[in-house]
Amino acid sequence: MENIENLFDKAVAEIERMINTKTVVGDPIIVEGNTLIPLVNIGFGFGVGSGQSSAPQKGNDQGGGTGGGGGVKPVALIIINDDGVRVEPIKSGASSVLEKVAETIGKVASAKSGKTSE
Repeated sequence: MENIENLFDKAVAEIERMINTKTVVGDPIIVEGNTLIPLVNIGFGFGVGSGQSSAPQKGNDQGGGTGGGGGVKPVALIIINDDGVRVEPIKSGASSVLEKVAETIGKVASAKSGKTSE
């Protein structure tokens, strides 16, 4: 089953190529003196299979395939500013990321003007 090993090796190599530190820790975003670094969770699954016919036929009937799927979910936002470093969890989904960024910008703007948002 040399084909199955080849398919498996290719699938694993592609997964290794896709997953690295930059995949789960996003590029920093600087907003009004705040550095925001997104953290994401990555999930994936894949399968590999091949087979060969044992029926006496012309030629050698065989086949194989590989498939997979995955997803990326934002989980937290690291916020670095003059007050220090903190990690803010994100409820779920991309809209929550935008809400968290907007909330952080609002807090900074309020703090600069001497008002509190809470």
